[in-house]
Amino acid sequence: MAEMNTGSTQNSHKGGIRSKKLSTRVDMTPMVDLGFLLITFFMLTTTLTKPKVMDLIMPRNDGDPSAIADSKALTILLGANDKVSYYAGMGNDLQHPPKIMNSRFANTNGIRDIILAKRTEVLKRFGKNDLMVLIKADNDANYRNVVDIMDEMLISDISRYAMVDITPEEKAFLKSSF
Repeated sequence: MAEMNTGSTQNSHKGGIRSKKLSTRVDMTPMVDLGFLLITFFMLTTTLTKPKVMDLIMPRNDGDPSAIADSKALTILLGANDKVSYYAGMGNDLQHPPKIMNSRFANTNGIRDIILAKRTEVLKRFGKNDLMVLIKADNDANYRNVVDIMDEMLISDISRYAMVDITPEEKAFLKSSF
């Protein structure tokens, strides 16, 4: 706490008594203890930033899978070395294989423009946003590209998309393209 030092010697000058000057010293230990207690209290009671996660809706296991019209579907292929390819439709018709085109991750003239164009086409044709985007990643595709294409779905306001297994024909195309 605080203490006051008093001296017992009395100096007299010319026979008079001089007033005593007392020195004060404040002990800061309790103040420091209180500061650390407050810091600890606020550290333990504050909420740190909550992790931002993406909602993942898994399909149901019961029942038949829903059929999607080729005019409402867009398939995106992710390959090694940041390769992005796409084609309109599902690619299920073996008699008429899809025309696969190449794109890239870019703000202009990239995969986002293709997604938005297909979304606008479906919106005009059917009157609502029924576009279904199928994302197929090769084993050589990196995680960053998968996250980037998920971000493109969010930016482009695509509510229906799915990660689907890639076919051997699509793998062969990705290896031979570029």
